[in-house]
Amino acid sequence: MNWVAWKMLNGDPAKYLGTVFGVAFGVLLISQQCSIFVGIILRTANPTAEIREPDVWVMDPFVPNADEIKPLSDSDVYRVRGIPGIDWAVRLYKGLARAKVESGRFRQVILVGVDDQSLVGAPRKMVHGNLEDLRRPDAIVMDKEGYRMLWPGEDFRPGRTLEMNDRRAVVVGLCDAAAPFQSFPVVYTRYSQAIRFVASERQQLSFVVAGVQPGLSVPDVVRTINDTTDLRALGRSEFLWLNIKYYLENTGIPVNFGITITLGFIVGTAIAGQTFYLFTIENLKQFGALKAMGVNNGRLIGMILLQALIVGVLGYSIGIGLTALFFEVTSKALPDLRGLHLPLDIALGTGVAVGLIIVLASILSLRKVLSLEPAVVFR
Repeated sequence: MNWVAWKMLNGDPAKYLGTVFGVAFGVLLISQQCSIFVGIILRTANPTAEIREPDVWVMDPFVPNADEIKPLSDSDVYRVRGIPGIDWAVRLYKGLARAKVESGRFRQVILVGVDDQSLVGAPRKMVHGNLEDLRRPDAIVMDKEGYRMLWPGEDFRPGRTLEMNDRRAVVVGLCDAAAPFQSFPVVYTRYSQAIRFVASERQQLSFVVAGVQPGLSVPDVVRTINDTTDLRALGRSEFLWLNIKYYLENTGIPVNFGITITLGFIVGTAIAGQTFYLFTIENLKQFGALKAMGVNNGRLIGMILLQALIVGVLGYSIGIGLTALFFEVTSKALPDLRGLHLPLDIALGTGVAVGLIIVLASILSLRKVLSLEPAVVFR
């Protein structure tokens, strides 16, 4: 009977392809919208997520996120170094600056000042140049998309200069950095130079970043800093979630994308469920003929579930493949969409959701088949 179920499924190629691609479109809609939402919200934490060396981030207790910073005193780094369990602690600057090139073009940039000696906080993947060149006077390293924004259409040329706060900066290398939420260029330099590239303030230290001695618990050390100082310490993952939660709770992103994802899910559900349900209903006469020939309800249920499995697997495979292809093409053709991809969790979640939709549609159509009178085939 499995062969009969298969022949019923693809007996009309137009209906068969319509059913499969209906499910595929539903999968595409759900997985693409969810992936874009997750990708954009993760961008809010990208500039700090790129800095992977520290176990602990120390900041002013009222800092709401990594973009609104109240500077610390330079002496706070020594206070953190004196906490039991701290292996090392260095200064880190993060803020905004205005970069202007010789043509007059300018862009707001995200300026990251890394530790002068250890270069903790420096980019991990260089595209051009050597990270050690960052130790040279006035040296900066930019992300490659930032270079394209300031010098559009031009190849990288080491030694090009730009101005920040009326001070000369020399581009010594390009790095591959994750796209930030604001789509600004990202500029790395040493801490001592970063505070010269921005307007002077009495205090300019953004964060103290620290490593915990091997074998010690990061939460215990974080608790010690919070209990013994008037500073706020967070573990790496806690700090990343602080930024993500801030944007989720204080911007319209979750509402706007929530509406879009909900609509996408409803439309995808309706398309996937309705196409398979209608397919079964349109074949009621064939099922009636089988019942008239003595096929019992158990075999009919098995046939419908087999058809659902085939349609679901083919539709899911095509839909998830189109989603992956969408991100592969757009991330190369549209630099602003770089970094957006199809996460494994969303691919698996979409599979579960579409599977439930198909099962629900099968159950609804089974009711029609099981209550079907064999005589319907003769009417």
